Amino acid sequence: MTLDEAMARSYAIVDRVLAAFPVTATIGLFSGGNDSVIVNHLFRSRVDAIAHVNTGTGIPETTQHVRDVVAAWGLPLHELRPKNSYRDLVLGKVLSTRGKNIGRQVWKGFPGPAGHSVMYRRLKDEPLQRLRGQIIGRHGRTRNVVYLSGMRWAETDRRFRNAEEVDREGSLIWVCPIVHWTDAHMREYRARHRCNLPHQHAEHQLCWPDALPLNEVTVHLHMSGECLCGAFAKPGELDEIEFFYPRATKPLRELQTEAQAAGLTACVWGQRPPGKRKSRTAGRLCAKCDGIEGQADLLAEWRDTGLITPSQFDTFTRPDEQRAA
Repeated sequence: MTLDEAMARSYAIVDRVLAAFPVTATIGLFSGGNDSVIVNHLFRSRVDAIAHVNTGTGIPETTQHVRDVVAAWGLPLHELRPKNSYRDLVLGKVLSTRGKNIGRQVWKGFPGPAGHSVMYRRLKDEPLQRLRGQIIGRHGRTRNVVYLSGMRWAETDRRFRNAEEVDREGSLIWVCPIVHWTDAHMREYRARHRCNLPHQHAEHQLCWPDALPLNEVTVHLHMSGECLCGAFAKPGELDEIEFFYPRATKPLRELQTEAQAAGLTACVWGQRPPGKRKSRTAGRLCAKCDGIEGQADLLAEWRDTGLITPSQFDTFTRPDEQRAA
């Protein structure tokens, strides 16, 4: 489909949700990354507010970018913070308060892939669930909150398999209005709305009211950097971040020293802890993270309805090792 057709479908997805459910508030989720900025730019006149999770372990310039852009758009900003800090999670100071593991550490040491789900739930999902509760109050059975995210099928092979347009979780409705956008759609949208004039750009390239903002962090690092939990970090990633943003890596370096002094086995940021590796489900907002297991495998349906070709179906259903070969 053309970009205009893709945009029309995005609006239709949200309109369908608003018509089907009693919605108290529609909130755009803005990480500061390249995909989330487009979905929020697209819907900035249709949302009630923007939410940004300040995980406490991200790049400060990204959070400031979000603050500046949302202020320029004239929208309310919910800057959310988790109850449990990343430092306390790494040092094993956070104890479970429910279930059979009550009183036990929820995690200890820097996370590898097996710890990603813990970090996601504690650093991102918990503050978003808390905001939902604050908005609907006691009307959970009769009211809903819509969260708009920038998840897309084209991001990764695994994301292509598990992303859904609409995913209802109790009184919380997760909506991915650009889930069907291709990378070509994203490039065309940026070309339409981002200022490329040969002049001195305004901050965040907001050179006119309709301009698409640009976060310099994404230029340098190709990610928003709003969460540096390190669960799926690549070799040398901390050094790369430090080159551009030493203020963000300083507390991580200091935490490494603390972890080593405490005798923790997993005492180095970004390194997989020793022992058996487990694949855990990643959070819905961690689009660039690896190891995501599907919510629902829709490939056969997409093949049968013509959304993908039989050849693409074979490619995506082939085991990873065969695909790599």
